[in-house]
Amino acid sequence: MRYRRLGSSDLDVSEISLGSWLTYGVGVEADKARACLDRAFDVGINFIDTANIYGHGAAETFLGGALADRPRDSYVLATKLFFPMTDEDRGLSRAQIEKQLDASLRRLRTDHVDLYQCHRYDWDTPLEETMEALTRAVDSGKVRYLGFSEWPAERIRAAAEMTGVARFVSSQPQYSLMWRRPEEEVIPVCAANGISQIVWSPLGQGVLTGKYDPDAPPPPGTRATSEEMGGFIDRLMQRPVLVAVQQMKPIAAQAGLSLAQFALAWVLREPNVASAIIGASRPEQVEENAAASGAEVDPDLFAEAERILGQALAEADADRG
Repeated sequence: MRYRRLGSSDLDVSEISLGSWLTYGVGVEADKARACLDRAFDVGINFIDTANIYGHGAAETFLGGALADRPRDSYVLATKLFFPMTDEDRGLSRAQIEKQLDASLRRLRTDHVDLYQCHRYDWDTPLEETMEALTRAVDSGKVRYLGFSEWPAERIRAAAEMTGVARFVSSQPQYSLMWRRPEEEVIPVCAANGISQIVWSPLGQGVLTGKYDPDAPPPPGTRATSEEMGGFIDRLMQRPVLVAVQQMKPIAAQAGLSLAQFALAWVLREPNVASAIIGASRPEQVEENAAASGAEVDPDLFAEAERILGQALAEADADRG
């Protein structure tokens, strides 16, 4: 496993990190989830990402128990806030930051998180109020560093230009061969301001593993068949896309990688990416994905994969009208 510095922080995070969206505390049984976490540490993953909204606290509660016996300085722990925890509790106000941070720390059984992230931008709260409250959280010692997820470039820039507040060190966007929008504005503005990317869904929720046959129903037990975990995958399960993914398998093989490893290596080719977050329901998935760290791939192979998948995505978009 290789490690990269997270933005302007002093945190070195593993190139592959373990997430808990739609999985731990929700869609994956506790013993299997613990096995995945244990394997993650075995292969050198030191970065664990979660959020208060994942299972409405269930993912944080699971991790709090599963990590309790590990030295706190042996891993980097990140969580988030923004989405509604109750009818009244949502957003990035001063009161919510204080309340949700304390609730997350209780569930995680720790006195601090290494990275506290704003899960989305809160248009109902002045940015100044949010940044002042986050800065107090850092000053209190409950938070080491700050990040955000899916903020627009203009708001990233506005936060970076503020004085007297703690700085963001990470951005968590969706980014993959199937979703390259961050390249337009987010990555450039972050790179200019000491902010690294921690990308979610680098495997297109499993579509980029190649396990979905365009001519057959999704295999039992996969995310596409799961009521708990498959709610966001439908738009990726278009026939032109699935055909293109199968066409990418020989390209990955030329690089000596599985398709999943190839897709992760593509994400990590971007210098501004510090880590790619994977979701796993089996320890073998963790081990396979971790092997993408440090992979060296001919750029021409990446370019061919981009061409094939780009054409397929354009066709799928046209079919949807």
